[in-house]
Amino acid sequence: KLKMIFIFNYKENNPSSSPFLTLHAVRQWSNVPFFTVPLARAHGKSFAHRSELRQAKRIVVKLGSAVVTRGDECGLALGRLASIVEQVVLINRNGREMMIVTSGAVAFGKQRLRHEILLSQSVRQALHSGQNQLKDMSLPVLEARACAAAGQSGLMALYEAMFTQYSTCTAQILVTNLDFHDDQKRRNLNSTLHELLRMNIVPIINTNDAVVPPPEPNSDLQGVNVISIKDNDSLAARLAVEMRADLLIALSDVEGLYDSPPGSDDAKLLDTFYPGDQHSITYGTKSRVGIGGMEAKVKAALWALQGGTSVVIANGTHPKVTGHVITDIVEGKKVGTFFSEVKPAGPTVEQQTEMARSAGRTLASLEPEQRSDIICILADLLTERKDEILSANKNDMEHAVSRLSPAMLKRLSLSSSKLNSLSIGLRLIAVSSQDSVGRVLRRTRVANKLELEQITVPIGVLLVIFESRPDCLPQVSALAIASGNALLLKGGKEAANTNRILHELAQEALSIHGDKDAIQLVSTREEVEDLCRLEKMIDLIIPRGSSQLVRDIQRAAKSIPVLGHSEGICHVYVDHEASVDKAIKIIRDSKCDYPAACNAMETLLVHRDLLRTPLFDQIIDMLRTEHVKVHAGPKFASYLTFSPSEVKSLRTEYGDLECCIEVVDSMQEAVDHIHKYGSSHTDVIVTENEDTAEQFLQQLDSACVFWNASSRFADGYRFGLGAEVGISTARIHARGPVGLEGLLTTKWVLRGEGQTAADFSEQGSMTYLHENLPVAQVLPGHRTTS
Repeated sequence: KLKMIFIFNYKENNPSSSPFLTLHAVRQWSNVPFFTVPLARAHGKSFAHRSELRQAKRIVVKLGSAVVTRGDECGLALGRLASIVEQVVLINRNGREMMIVTSGAVAFGKQRLRHEILLSQSVRQALHSGQNQLKDMSLPVLEARACAAAGQSGLMALYEAMFTQYSTCTAQILVTNLDFHDDQKRRNLNSTLHELLRMNIVPIINTNDAVVPPPEPNSDLQGVNVISIKDNDSLAARLAVEMRADLLIALSDVEGLYDSPPGSDDAKLLDTFYPGDQHSITYGTKSRVGIGGMEAKVKAALWALQGGTSVVIANGTHPKVTGHVITDIVEGKKVGTFFSEVKPAGPTVEQQTEMARSAGRTLASLEPEQRSDIICILADLLTERKDEILSANKNDMEHAVSRLSPAMLKRLSLSSSKLNSLSIGLRLIAVSSQDSVGRVLRRTRVANKLELEQITVPIGVLLVIFESRPDCLPQVSALAIASGNALLLKGGKEAANTNRILHELAQEALSIHGDKDAIQLVSTREEVEDLCRLEKMIDLIIPRGSSQLVRDIQRAAKSIPVLGHSEGICHVYVDHEASVDKAIKIIRDSKCDYPAACNAMETLLVHRDLLRTPLFDQIIDMLRTEHVKVHAGPKFASYLTFSPSEVKSLRTEYGDLECCIEVVDSMQEAVDHIHKYGSSHTDVIVTENEDTAEQFLQQLDSACVFWNASSRFADGYRFGLGAEVGISTARIHARGPVGLEGLLTTKWVLRGEGQTAADFSEQGSMTYLHENLPVAQVLPGHRTTS
């Protein structure tokens, strides 16, 4: 059996802040009474990672007083409770067993007793003193046990009414310390709870506050190995361990544990807490209601963790998250503080981001030639270490061959020729990096000896998420180095071995100037949605992968800009004046060269006059020969007696050897169709009429618009950018294939000699003079000359 001793070392951080406590867990063997220490669950230990919480089958939800009660501490927070009940029911219907440990009886009873006393006093004073004395009434101090006795039935009736709305049955259980200290009572409690869960009934448990003795202050914090039920945190921990629950969710009005005094500027919420961690944890003030406090929560959480139950402490009162806080936790999302006994060997993703940002600032301050040298070294390493890279890639391919489609396997695969092409592309980026960070876009003389410059600067920290594309890693790394940006990379697990070696090469190249940490590879079990919540640390997210991945990231990243496109619905319009040879060649390449690419053709628009002509027949024959499955658009289907399967949607990105054919009456109708059903990615016109082509190019609002050229040219390397971080269909910042230019932003630099805005007012002695000056290159730390 295990005995746990909790040692709390109080240290004064500063006179104005609350003390913080450093917590250590010391295990000792001893003969201790049954149930005074946690019992290991028969089905295993607590979960090591958040993502594993999805496997939780039996869950205890502890609702603190601050969650259940209103801000005025009189009455219950009905809207908040309703959303919590809805989440519990939803999780329960998904096959999980749910138990609730609730506070609130005292607050509910206080509301009822205050109302009764106020009504009674008002009647008496109205009879004896007149209405003028009502304002002088004062309420007596209400004893907590009396409030609990008056409020418990109403609290349970409220829960029952709320759960009944979802056809879910509940049961009330009131407990005291005796129910755990007495073996027979404990067995009875255990049996009752198991029977309720077996019948899919949600037990609602609370301490019997009407009869419990007053708690002794801090009696739990004196090295005692028995958790007494003086608060619902301890009760929830006891029940969770006794019932062998997989997860305990403790909700209060606190976010979790912090690494410094909560509320201070540098306070950071601890995503995960590990017992025995040498870092101190800081407790703020106690909850506005209740008697538990964070100390009790941590002790109860660690106690439950030792018993095999995972614990998350989170805020259940925040209006923006209350409606999904429980479901988010069960889905493994980063909410509150997760308690884990398994500490990862490497840094957390938050630490990685901080390391990248710090090194990225140093990278941005390097001379352009130095950043160019780094990229050239990386280009050399790709060819010098190709055997090592290809061996790692072969390992990934062997593990993925049974799980990925042929198109995805093609993306995953690397070869000597691919590595050579990558190396060439990186050298192009190295050349362009000579004129990137610190480039002057404009210079203006505002007044005598007051000059203004707009210069290019890095964006900050980039997060690039990519699937099955290990070649993306060196490309994006080179672009980040050239633009002076810090980079956080999240690759797909199918390319884990290849990504690891490529990342090592990128860091090896960066090491020549001491900037190794500027590029970080996230190798932890970090979920994409969790990364998208790091809005205070990440400046831009760039997704590289399927349209579904991009859409998911765009939805998840509510506070971080996302550069990318959700779909690549590219069109090729064949005009009635098109060349037969050009049309066949362009359509074949646009669809068949790489059908999984985002710049592959998905819809072929054909001018009506081409139907039943040799050109149209050759197009159909070519698609048949290339094994392209054809879907008919509504208009095209109407021309045919026996047509291919009619398309379900004209907004479909097939990503395979499939396409839609639709008929249009004119170039203008083709433009209108693309505007309605396209994704503003890449669209093509095939025609020999220059006027028609120019109208198409001018009118069409897409990121890339081509005349007599394959849609597959929409690529950073093919545009001469060396590489791309992706293709953007946005209408601000970067658009189309995004290379080095798209990873830079601007800042304004004003150089003066003591001028003030007041000098330029009506009473001032100076006037504005905005005069454009010749643009000269300015480098970090250097000043331009006129």
